[in-house]
Amino acid sequence: MRRVVCSEFGDPELLRVVEEPTPAPGPGEVLVEVDAAGVSFVDGLIVRGGYQVRPPLPFTPGAAVAGRVVALGPGVDAPAVGTPVAGLAMGFGGFTSHLVVPVGSAVALPAGVDAGVAAAAVESYSTLVFAVTRRVSIAAGERVVVLGAGGGIGLAAVDVARSLGARVIAVASSPEKRAAAIAAGAEAAIDYHDLKDGIRAATDGGADVVIDPVGGPAAESSLRALRAGGRFCVVGFASGEIPRLPANIVLLRNRSVLGVDWGDWAREVGGPEGNAALLADVLGRIARGELHPPAPTTARLDEAGAVLRRYAERGVVGKYVLVP
Repeated sequence: MRRVVCSEFGDPELLRVVEEPTPAPGPGEVLVEVDAAGVSFVDGLIVRGGYQVRPPLPFTPGAAVAGRVVALGPGVDAPAVGTPVAGLAMGFGGFTSHLVVPVGSAVALPAGVDAGVAAAAVESYSTLVFAVTRRVSIAAGERVVVLGAGGGIGLAAVDVARSLGARVIAVASSPEKRAAAIAAGAEAAIDYHDLKDGIRAATDGGADVVIDPVGGPAAESSLRALRAGGRFCVVGFASGEIPRLPANIVLLRNRSVLGVDWGDWAREVGGPEGNAALLADVLGRIARGELHPPAPTTARLDEAGAVLRRYAERGVVGKYVLVP
């Protein structure tokens, strides 16, 4: 097997690919031959040591994979060898050609769902489906503003909100990213200039929901652009700056601030069984045509460092997957 190894926290260019014996699955496990491994902005933070979770060194980055079951551990009789699956390595390890996962974490791919699309969707779409099924309700016709709408999380937010009948306003930093958001289903796209007034103008007076994976100064501006009863969803801090939101603006007009941490839920409350059910729901929605993730850009394992550099420099539109 081949896998990417991070031996020290720092620049992603320090990553290297090693070859070693392919592992055998143990009791309750399956071995997946990886066809595509999802890459995210968070992977780069982890490699640089800038994330709240710092795995012991050395480690293999990545979490979301899709591929085929090639071996079953003792006591495991399903899914059958050859079954296409998607899954999540909660302890990292996804940037690899072969991955051992608990059998309960290997979710069968529905017919017609491409492995690359599945691997790219595992983290971003699970986050958003978790958000709208367990953290915030979005009704048809509501005005939903998505910050960072050209990235993986942002495009998933646009797509999921659109599927619920919302009127989506995308906020993105470049014409290319705004065009991608429009293609994903946003009815309009704006930049970050005079954001509060821009949101109010685009939403006829204010947003019902803001989905924010960016943080930084844009957070307070968009919070102030919520209408009465509006909900502000904190998803992440891709800007690198954690905002301090004014409590008086939350109090006024009965606004709400909601945290959306799918990863914590998957590790704790939902657990492997709940998370597998959530992922099966995501993949089912894709298979039925309710959700339309864009095809990801592909790269080789030995290009992992360069891809993470592009994420760090905000040069990625949509998602990348590594193809072993």
